[in-house]
Amino acid sequence: MESQHLLSVELGQLLQQNQQIFATAESCTGGGVATAITDIAGSSAWFDRAFVTYSNEAKMEMLGVQASTLELNGAVSEPVVIEMVRGALQHSKATIAASISGIAGPGGGSVEKPVGTVCFGFADQSGWQYVTTEHFSGDRASVRKQAIVFVLTTIHQYLSQRS
Repeated sequence: MESQHLLSVELGQLLQQNQQIFATAESCTGGGVATAITDIAGSSAWFDRAFVTYSNEAKMEMLGVQASTLELNGAVSEPVVIEMVRGALQHSKATIAASISGIAGPGGGSVEKPVGTVCFGFADQSGWQYVTTEHFSGDRASVRKQAIVFVLTTIHQYLSQRS
């Protein structure tokens, strides 16, 4: 937990130095990335909001994810997280955002998408976009924690390379 806290502090400093405002669109992490960010005093200077869109309806209503994208690909898919992250940017004051949709377990997995499968979308207002699917191991809490750290680390690395 200490490393996650330190990562959040460093990310906040990078966001501020780069004059960036961050937002999240979270499903399987249930707002965990937003919690990690807002655990840091002063985070209102670099964090705008979190969309916790656990249901498909929430993804469509709050972020503009298309029903057809969900039907064709399922909620845990790269096309869905791209629409989620674009929606987070569009419906917030953020300049950079991340989205997460995955299967934390213990149930819900399949042969194609086993428990621990998590899709991530990242984008900013300058046109940068990155999407990836990762596979984490462990129980529900462990998968969620690894997903949170993955988001914090990815945004941190992107901003470090930019500055």
